Amino acid sequence: MATLSYHEQKDIENIKKLRELQKELPSFCSDFFRGIETSTSTRTRIAYAYDLKIFFQFLKTANPGTFGNPSHTLTPSDLEKLTVTDLEEYIDYLKCHPSDTNEDVINTERGLMRKVSSLRSFYSYFFRNERIEKNPAALVRMPKLHEKEIIRLEIDEVAKLLDEVEEGDKLTEKQKLYHERTKVRDLAMMSLLLGTGIRVSECVGLNINDIDLDTCGARVYRKGGKESVIYFSDEVRDVLEDYLDEREMIDAVPGNEDALFLSMQRKRINVRSVENLVKKYAKLVTPLKKITPHKLRSTYGTSLYRETGDIYLVASVLGHNDVNTTRKHYAAQEEERRRSARNVVRLRED
Repeated sequence: MATLSYHEQKDIENIKKLRELQKELPSFCSDFFRGIETSTSTRTRIAYAYDLKIFFQFLKTANPGTFGNPSHTLTPSDLEKLTVTDLEEYIDYLKCHPSDTNEDVINTERGLMRKVSSLRSFYSYFFRNERIEKNPAALVRMPKLHEKEIIRLEIDEVAKLLDEVEEGDKLTEKQKLYHERTKVRDLAMMSLLLGTGIRVSECVGLNINDIDLDTCGARVYRKGGKESVIYFSDEVRDVLEDYLDEREMIDAVPGNEDALFLSMQRKRINVRSVENLVKKYAKLVTPLKKITPHKLRSTYGTSLYRETGDIYLVASVLGHNDVNTTRKHYAAQEEERRRSARNVVRLRED
């Protein structure tokens, strides 16, 4: 039996998780998830399932006589009973609502937009397949989204961060004990994130044989399972080489032999651990910025665009399927470049 890759294993875990979540939803929701299977990832469908769970919880709260009645089996036709006003009340409910633990959940603008988008996709599926005759969700206005300033590291902050990862001068005495055992790995991981802009999920999914030091290339699996090769600098190659020398001496737990980056338990490191590492080091050098692995990705994207001015190259390297996604993220830099070009074309010589 062939060994499953990290991404295949995660996909199977997500499929099982999605099946469990669907048990908490009306039975007809399964048709929706089957209908969008070929066009969405398992992670996206899980996000939809969580969003729909909140939607049906709202219906029980707002109209317990119908939607909270155990004897009433919900069907697609129940969706048609809701009006635009009902759905607007749902959006208002989303701004602050109780969780399963009765703690209040507060949604940001992006959170509201995602949940409304999920609901519109849900309604659209049944309307498109003629399971319902009305689609009130299509009439609901999307929440307004105010663009946030991109948080990223400046050039000097990148240098300070890598220095701290390498030296650990600002760590506590307890942290320094762990640092001695992980600093080579941490420096290789941070350098790779900052020097290529790969996603944290792509980073933890790397296997040893995905790295080619001769060509300074790494094979990564993008969203949707698409395989791609990204390239890194000689500087990143050097720290990766140091780590690979160390990695050869580590006897990984069975099932983790191929993993590039290992935890102290000798298992493939997970996303949460990398997030905590980034947070730990970044807090020491940029305490006023909330730095995450995604912010390291933004740092790389900004630097690449600043140096090349090629938005299509940035989109390709970052693995964006749509260049408009890239342009939206780096709109401020694009505006700055346009402004700096105002005197480039001369109409008449002085």
